[in-house]
Amino acid sequence: MTPASYFRLTACLALCLMVGGVTGRVTAVEIPTWYAGLVKPSWSPPNFAFPVVWTLLYVLMGISLWLLWERGRPGPARTKAIQMFCFQLALNAAWSPVFFKAHEVFVAVVIIMFLNVAIAATIVCAWSAQRTAAWLLAPYLAWVLYATTLNAGILALNP
Repeated sequence: MTPASYFRLTACLALCLMVGGVTGRVTAVEIPTWYAGLVKPSWSPPNFAFPVVWTLLYVLMGISLWLLWERGRPGPARTKAIQMFCFQLALNAAWSPVFFKAHEVFVAVVIIMFLNVAIAATIVCAWSAQRTAAWLLAPYLAWVLYATTLNAGILALNP
């Protein structure tokens, strides 16, 4: 790997992990207080699972972005895939403060539903530019779909 390629990989990982770190800080202070008081669906995982899973997903996302940047076929498909990646990452970053900080569970459901669509669109766009990059986003989509059921369940159980 060239120094430029290594730099791009580091930048992509740093971007995704930074989003995860910032949203994790917002989330962490609310876990023992507000979140602990919510009624949660029976399929909720233990709290320790979230940072482990999210860290892995942010690493996969960073590698996916790097593959698009570094190895994606130049052209409109790659450009669109990177734009969609950035859009979904912004939605990802918006969800935690809305859910955990503002306690706006309904608005968070709306955001996460748009996030699901944006991730799926990113995968579709990435497919023609760099297939491995698209595949690396599949676990992320699966987890966010699962998180959507948790978010909707919390909304239903906590009127």
